[in-house]
Amino acid sequence: MNKGKIGVQMMMLKGKVEEIGVYETMRKINELGYHAVEVSQIPMTEENVSELKRASADFDIKIAAMSAGLEPMLPGMPGETLSADFEKIVNDCKTLDCNFLRIGMMPLNLMGDKDQIMAFIDRAEAMAVRLAEQGIDLYYHTHHLEFQKYDGVYLLDMIKNNTSKLGFELDVHWIQRAGENPAEFVKQYAGRVSLLHLKDYRVGQMDLTDVDFKDMAKFMQIFTNTIEFAEVGEGNLDMKAIIEAGLESGAQYFLVEQDDVYGKDPFDCLQTSAENLRKLGYADWF
Repeated sequence: MNKGKIGVQMMMLKGKVEEIGVYETMRKINELGYHAVEVSQIPMTEENVSELKRASADFDIKIAAMSAGLEPMLPGMPGETLSADFEKIVNDCKTLDCNFLRIGMMPLNLMGDKDQIMAFIDRAEAMAVRLAEQGIDLYYHTHHLEFQKYDGVYLLDMIKNNTSKLGFELDVHWIQRAGENPAEFVKQYAGRVSLLHLKDYRVGQMDLTDVDFKDMAKFMQIFTNTIEFAEVGEGNLDMKAIIEAGLESGAQYFLVEQDDVYGKDPFDCLQTSAENLRKLGYADWF
């Protein structure tokens, strides 16, 4: 049977990087048994890039993917972007032997305007062609917002239908939150998805401690906002079906992510996810 590689989306460890540094964070990832990471929301300073390279070699951890915006998330926002820092980002990818680069989201100020969305799609495809000349594949990461419809078509499908070089990093939690079946939806992107985010979907408990039922608007806000991010295997998603669909569709890296750990230590959450994935039969994917 073909197999993929299970890894960690380091966005959930950005606090650990600030606290103990890149190298010790990577050491702990290794101790948990993971040997691939996606680097996101980690400042790509000269020191951090150097420490990522050193840790990657010392702990046999593959830098599976890195993250960069095509443009600022909102006008004037700081941070590296492909449009302004192309050479630096390409050099970082080559330093870290990484050939997948992903856009976290299109600029928020463009959403809602179909003409601006289409112009962004054209720029993203052009950048994907430019990066391919450097041996780097450009991917677009999805949330639920890409499931807004324009003339009856999902924004996400608009991106797919108007590109050929750009790939997709599908996030299964956000697909579920958007009202689609993740295992079935992933198959629609066969051949365009090499990166898959494994993020579970849990219905949490309501905290009614301070609720005055005379204020029904406040109660309804609590009632309708009980969806939580969960450790893989601790939520409601059929992770085995999702992983098999991902593998069938061409996914190479299956990256564990949890946007909010609700006060837990993220390393403990990663351990729980790893244990559950091993129980599902994916021990040799680590």
